[in-house]
Order: sequence, then structure tokens, then C-alpha cells
Amino acid sequence: MSDEILPPFSSGVNATHDPTLQSWVEAANDPKSDFPIQNLPLVAFEAEHHGHTHPHLGSVIGDQVVDIGQLAEAGIFGDPEEDLLPRALHMPTWNFIAGTPELWSVVRERLQGFLRADAPGGQQARRLRQKALRPLRDTELIAPMAVFNYTDFYASKHHATNVGMMFRPDNALLPNYKHVPIGYHGRASSIVTSGTPIRRPHGQTKADDAAAPTFGPCKMLDYEMELGVYVGEGNEIGSPIGKDQVEREVFGMCILNDWSARDLQKWEYQPLGPFLAKNFATSVSPMIVTAGGGGALEPFRVAGPSRDADDPAPLDYLQLPGQWGLDITVEVWLLTSQMRERGLREQMLSRGNTRDLFWTVAQMLVHHASNGCNLQPGDLLGTGTISGRDPSSRGCLLELTWDGPPALGADGKPKPRKPIQLPTGETRTFLQDGDEIVMRAYCEREGFRRIGFGECRGRIEG
Repeated sequence: MSDEILPPFSSGVNATHDPTLQSWVEAANDPKSDFPIQNLPLVAFEAEHHGHTHPHLGSVIGDQVVDIGQLAEAGIFGDPEEDLLPRALHMPTWNFIAGTPELWSVVRERLQGFLRADAPGGQQARRLRQKALRPLRDTELIAPMAVFNYTDFYASKHHATNVGMMFRPDNALLPNYKHVPIGYHGRASSIVTSGTPIRRPHGQTKADDAAAPTFGPCKMLDYEMELGVYVGEGNEIGSPIGKDQVEREVFGMCILNDWSARDLQKWEYQPLGPFLAKNFATSVSPMIVTAGGGGALEPFRVAGPSRDADDPAPLDYLQLPGQWGLDITVEVWLLTSQMRERGLREQMLSRGNTRDLFWTVAQMLVHHASNGCNLQPGDLLGTGTISGRDPSSRGCLLELTWDGPPALGADGKPKPRKPIQLPTGETRTFLQDGDEIVMRAYCEREGFRRIGFGECRGRIEG
């Protein structure tokens, strides 16, 4: 493969999704594994060479990490001296690959070909297998993308309605919500990888009966269960993304926790929206589950979100061809300091699904660029909190501990929150120091292998 000649871009379910495919990595063949050969999420990690370390690109299969740099040197992706792809795979992040959609399916197919159980297994292949794999449990994964721009959306109508009911009982959804994907520009510099401790933020708050605000630590610290979308090719400034270009723009997805200081947010958000309540930290899982180019998520694309009879149809530029809904289960778990000390496992707080989003990731992306805003490879878009109709699917504590409508009691004051009961006898309405939030996501569909996203963890520090 030369620099000038690239294979055609393709999408759709293909041979790489065949559920009967097996790998010589035995752990990948376990039906319960999040990382079968049909998944192959993309990662980055620090590799040691001659006394120093530098980032290597990799992929996860079963309980192992594949060093893609080693495979590139061995010629799995083409001539390492002459061809574009093997040289690109020596970069420290996946941004170049994300920006070159013609390479997406090639990386997946070549990597899968190396890992298949029926791949040639001569002496040279066996040596490369031993050299290129390392245990996942012993590998510290780092950020797989350089993210320079981050935008968070508000795509769950159920979440928006619940939050609206708390503050505007008579006007829960603002008039624009059903017409336009709502979003705001976040802070890319405070995006951190799973496992990074989260320092409790400080800021201004004002009690309803106080004469003036005060400054101090957040008392209503919350998480938000979201998924993140990594942008692919991107667009030139002034040139919107057309309907026929969307397949080239959704490179892959991750788990995203957009931590929120609710008491700071309540005081500061009008008239311009979130600021210090959001920009102190956003956690992301370290694996990119591929979406475009026939990626791992292809079998789990479904029809777009259903709309109620009185919901308006999207404007023409948001009516996109193909199936852009996603069937991804998302879970939130909590582990407190007491639970940890007593050897207890984390407790599930909620389970939701991206099918409940009102706007698809493709609509968010197209709308983002509709005014000519230039998206770049590796830009990160958050879906916003993923919540469904059922209270058990609410994706944040703000909703989970809310007692439901009406938001105000008979005395006209806010109704007290219903605390979450924990096996230690503790309760939670918002997060305390030492609490660890664990988010998981996965896809399951009859006739295909389970595809997992790994975990996104964050522990609160004072």
C-alpha cells in the first residue's frame, strides 16, 4: 500500500463481525468476554525501549494488549519502510488514523487476520505472537487520542425533562429542545483517563435563603453517565458536513463521565450555562470501540430514536440516511470507602441504554458543523446524561435521588431527596470523599458477539 493508493472506504456488517470467528488468544473466545476478536478496541500505552519509555498504539483482545507498533515493524500492515499505514501506526495517538477513514477497515482487517485462530502459525509467527502481546492487567493504558476540542450535548429528553421539572415544573422542556441538539463547549484540558483521582472542586454557591453567595467546596458533587464520540475526518472551516459524509466522521466511542458540581451549577449557569461546575474534570475510558468503516459497533446500529406523536420531525439537514441509533447498555456502580474496607463489591446505581436518546450521535455531529464550525480528528463529543423513562435508568444522582414530580411540596419548598441505601447502612444523595464511581458499557444482540467498552473509574478526593 503506497501513500497515494488507499483502499476504498466501506461500512456495514462484514466478515469481521462473524460470531464464529475464534482467536488463538483463548480468553477472547469466552462468550462473557468484553473483548472478543470481533471487538479489538484501540488503546495506547507506555512501552519501554533501551531504558526509556514512549507511547505505543495497541488493541485489546481477551485479557491481552497487542502492541501494534511491533506488528507494524513486522510487516503485518504493509512495508514498514515504504507504506503509509505502518508508519502512521508508530505515532503516539490514533488521531492520524481517525482522520483517514480509508485506513479504518484496513487496520481492523489486518489486525484481526493476525489474531485469528486459523492464522498461519509457523515459528516466525509464534515468535511475533509472544513478542507483541502483554497482559492487560499489567499494562497501564494512557489517553488514546489527543483531544483539543470537547463538546457536551444534552441528548436525552428524559434527562432534560427530569431536570427541567426540578427547576421549571410548569415548563420542563424549553421550546427549542425538540428542534435542535443542545450542546455547549467544554474544557478539553481537564479531560482525564479512567483511574485519575477527582479533586472535589471549589466555587461560589448561594443558598436560596442567603443574602449573598459564599466560596467553598462543592457539597453536591455528581457524575453523569455518558458516551463519548471521537470525530474522524473532520471538515474545513466554513464547510458543513453533508449527509453523505457522516460515515467518515464517527471514528469510535468511549465511556464518558462528565462530573458535575450541582450547587455551583445552580448559581452560575444563567445566563450562559455551565462553567466551573463542569470544567474541573471529565473522565473517559481508555479504549476506543470503533464505529465507522465497518467497526465493532456496526451490528448494534438500530433505527433512530422513536418520537412521540406530538414531537416535531427534525429539519431536513438532521434527517440522515441509514440507521444511526445505537443499542448500547450503560451501567453505573458505586464503591464507598466503607464498602472497600469491608471487602464489599460495588453496588449498581443505574442501568440505561442509548436507544433512549432523543438525538443520535450523527445528528449531534452534523448539527455541530452545520454553521461551518470545523471539527478535527480526535475531537470529542459527549452525548449528555443517558437516562430512560424508568427511574432505575437515570444516569446521575441528581435524577436518581429526586422523588419525582411535582418538584415542590405542598409548602412550596423543594421536596427532600430520597437517599440511596447502601449495604453498609450508609446513604447517598450526592458523592462523598472516598466514593468511587465505576461506569461500564456493552452491546449484546442475538447472532453477534458481546462487545464491551471496558470501564471508566474515578475516585473522589477532598
